[in-house]
Amino acid sequence: MPTNTQPTFLLLRGLVREQRHWGTFPELLIEQCPEYKQLMLDIPGNGQWYQSESPRTIAGMTESLRQQIDAQGLRGPFIPLALSMGGMIALDWMQRYPHEITAGVVVNTSLSNFSPFYRRLRWQCYGEFFRLFRQNPAQRELTILGFISNHQRDNAALLAQWQAWQQETPVAPHNALNQIIASARFTMSQKPVQPLLIVSAKADRMVDPSCSVKIQQAWHCAFAEHPSAGHDLPLDAPEWLAATIKDWLSSI
Repeated sequence: MPTNTQPTFLLLRGLVREQRHWGTFPELLIEQCPEYKQLMLDIPGNGQWYQSESPRTIAGMTESLRQQIDAQGLRGPFIPLALSMGGMIALDWMQRYPHEITAGVVVNTSLSNFSPFYRRLRWQCYGEFFRLFRQNPAQRELTILGFISNHQRDNAALLAQWQAWQQETPVAPHNALNQIIASARFTMSQKPVQPLLIVSAKADRMVDPSCSVKIQQAWHCAFAEHPSAGHDLPLDAPEWLAATIKDWLSSI
C-alpha cells in the first residue's frame, strides 16, 4: 500500500477520553498547519469503541490503533500529537515502529522509570480520583473537569456536553481500570530516534509537571511549557499549543 505524501497528525487522547474531547483544538491546529492532514482515533473502551475491551498494556493500545489505521487503508508518515496516556502510546509507537512515525509531540505525559507514582498522579488527587468509580456519569465528568482544567472549570455548557457524551458512550469501570494499569506500568528508557517535542503545563494539578521535565532532561529533546494551563492543555490553551507546534515543526 503506498505511503501518503502529505504528513498527517495522529491525535491521541488520554485516560477515559475520546476524540470528541479535543474540542476546537483540531481546527486551530489546521489553521496553523494547513499543509498537514489529521486523523483522530479512539482506543478500545473509549468513544466509538466503548463496548470493546481496553488493553491492559500501552503496547496493546498501540496495536489496536495500528489495526484501525490498516482497516482504513491508511499509511504514514504520521506525527502523533498525544496527551497524557496518549503520549505513552505515541512514544511506544515511535520506538517500536519508527518507519511509521516521522516526529512526535507529547503533552503532559509520564514514564514510570523517570517519575514515582505519586508524581505521575499527584497524591493530592487520590481521594477524589478513586471516588470516580462510585460516582454517576454526571458527577464523574464534573470531577474530571475539575482535575484537568484550570481555565474551563466553570464552563457549564462544556460540562453538559461531556456529560451527554458519557451517557452516549459510557466508559465501563473495568475499562477505566485497564487503562490505569496500562499507564501505571508503562516504562521506556530509550529515546525515540525521531524529533520529539515534550510539552508541559506548569500548573497541571493532576500530573506533576516534573514528569515531563524528567523525560526532557534524560532525552535532551525539545521542550515547551505553558505557565497556567491545566492537564488538558489543548482545552485550556489551544491557540498557544497550536502555535507552539507550528513553530517547532518549522525548526526541525
